[in-house]
Amino acid sequence: MDFISRDLRINRHIRAREVRLISEVGEQLGDLSPIEALRIAEERGYDLVEVSPGSTPPVCKLMDYGKYKYEQSKKEKEAKHKQKVVKLKEIELRPKIDEHDFNVKLRRITDFLKDGDKVKVSVFFKGREIVYKDIGRALMDRIKQGILEFGIIEKDPKFEGKRILMILGPK
Repeated sequence: MDFISRDLRINRHIRAREVRLISEVGEQLGDLSPIEALRIAEERGYDLVEVSPGSTPPVCKLMDYGKYKYEQSKKEKEAKHKQKVVKLKEIELRPKIDEHDFNVKLRRITDFLKDGDKVKVSVFFKGREIVYKDIGRALMDRIKQGILEFGIIEKDPKFEGKRILMILGPK
């Protein structure tokens, strides 16, 4: 195993004049030349890995590099599984929405908030419906009242063109 890694130098690729060697169990073996340290690593059946290239002298450790890389990749995968990605969901309403349809949309919004997603709520006005801005504001107020226990208002309702937009976040 004598290849160059993106992050760590190993075996013959270590370029320092002198290295501080640490054994496979963590005890310090002293400051040695890289050739001497590599000889010790080969005798014990390990790789010589430069773990701290910035220090003076660089610190090298005896370890099984393949096993080390495998464990690192497992840790990265585990961390990836544990992270929560917040998505932005969008719900669009119209000013002439029926009561049942409004309740269905409100239930969807609360479901998204319970799942930890952000929700962008918009009331879209077509043609001459723009005259009824007060109906759109009333819809937004009803949504605010309906999500109080599940979420918070990150961006208050605001007119943007022919829409009223509001962004909600989980509690």
